[in-house]
Amino acid sequence: MTITKETKNAVIVSFGFLLLFTAYGGLQTVQSSLNSDEGLGLASLSVIYAALITSSMFLPPIMIKYFGCKWTIVMSMCCYVTFSIGNFHPSWYTLIPTAVILGLGGAPLWSAKCTYLTICGNRYAEKFNKLPENVVNHYFGIFFLIFQSSAVWGNLMSSLIFQYTSNEANITEEHLSYCGAANCPAYDSMLNTNVTQTSYPASTIYLLSGVYTGVGLSGVIFVAIFLDQLDKQDVDEFKKKKIDVYTHLVSTFTHLKDKRQVLLIVMTMYSGFEQGFLAGDYTKAYVTCALGIQYVGYCMICFGASNSVFSLTFGKLSKYTGRIPLFFYALYGVLFLEHKEAAFSNYRLWESVGFVIAFAYANFLCIKIKLIILLIVLLIGMTLYGVVEYTEYSKAGRGATSQIFPQRTKIKNILEVETKIEKPVVESDIEIHTTISEVKF
Repeated sequence: MTITKETKNAVIVSFGFLLLFTAYGGLQTVQSSLNSDEGLGLASLSVIYAALITSSMFLPPIMIKYFGCKWTIVMSMCCYVTFSIGNFHPSWYTLIPTAVILGLGGAPLWSAKCTYLTICGNRYAEKFNKLPENVVNHYFGIFFLIFQSSAVWGNLMSSLIFQYTSNEANITEEHLSYCGAANCPAYDSMLNTNVTQTSYPASTIYLLSGVYTGVGLSGVIFVAIFLDQLDKQDVDEFKKKKIDVYTHLVSTFTHLKDKRQVLLIVMTMYSGFEQGFLAGDYTKAYVTCALGIQYVGYCMICFGASNSVFSLTFGKLSKYTGRIPLFFYALYGVLFLEHKEAAFSNYRLWESVGFVIAFAYANFLCIKIKLIILLIVLLIGMTLYGVVEYTEYSKAGRGATSQIFPQRTKIKNILEVETKIEKPVVESDIEIHTTISEVKF
């Protein structure tokens, strides 16, 4: 892909998020262990996603319209940094308020990022006569290649800092029988082999919080300085208009009039269920229980590394397969081009609902039951997604062909035009053949 202004900006956004979520992701992973007294760590995570639901309902559309994608991203990133600062002196009076601030900034951040990448993709496609959905998919692939590696660096930092604070676990065969799918909350009191600390030296907490705060702030500064404001004209025009604030605040809900959006709710919630399971249950039942808490960070590093590689791979494959097989993260930007802000707000809203539900039953159900719930939600979500694609196919007529083999369909259309051109028109004939030669599979 040609290095253009759009591609440069997509990379800048990606590295900004890499720095920010290296800090937040690493801090989130150790939150339940670092602040275990009276369940403060888990309570702060629950408050984050509860605030994120509220934020998703109202803030993203109006903020993106009024401030533009760039400055919405910058302001929202600052909200994340406050949570790192709150961990310098963790208490109910510092973590809960900063968790609320982070949650309120979460939905505008992700909605603005998704909107920004979609704008970049569509501008690039228009400039070079490419299929917009292929370019958008590719940009999202680049983003997640870079972004997902934050799990590597964030967990590596925490692992190195805490590697001398946890003792080796004395894991027996009987102990292993309560791990994995057999793990239940009722067994936690029986599993006393993992030696953990309820408090850590102040110097360790200051070092961890200081490193994460510095990394997060560097991401904010990087984006503020180097990212271009591509939608400045749209922002200026919006500010000149008579603003109906109420309409924009409730646009997330009015977007639910779109049947496709409603059909995608379950699949979007599955994203929250799955991530909640990974962060709260998988690490506890499959890693800590079987290997020891000191291996959690390293396992999550492997997860982040594989996420990065496959994000780029799937982004490139979408050029040949279309969005149907590889629909997950580029999906909203392709289906809802005219209402990007409200669509991505719905994504964060329903994903956060999935998170909250997953946290709500985390301390009551066994892993086996949770796995069954995940599978049921996934199957229902995939089925409803299939209905969305069928609806799109019905509208487009030949839409199924264009989604599966978009480049071949493009060539077919060009050839159909060519057969209708009379042979005496030599210039047009040459132009068509030139166009065909430029189309690449």
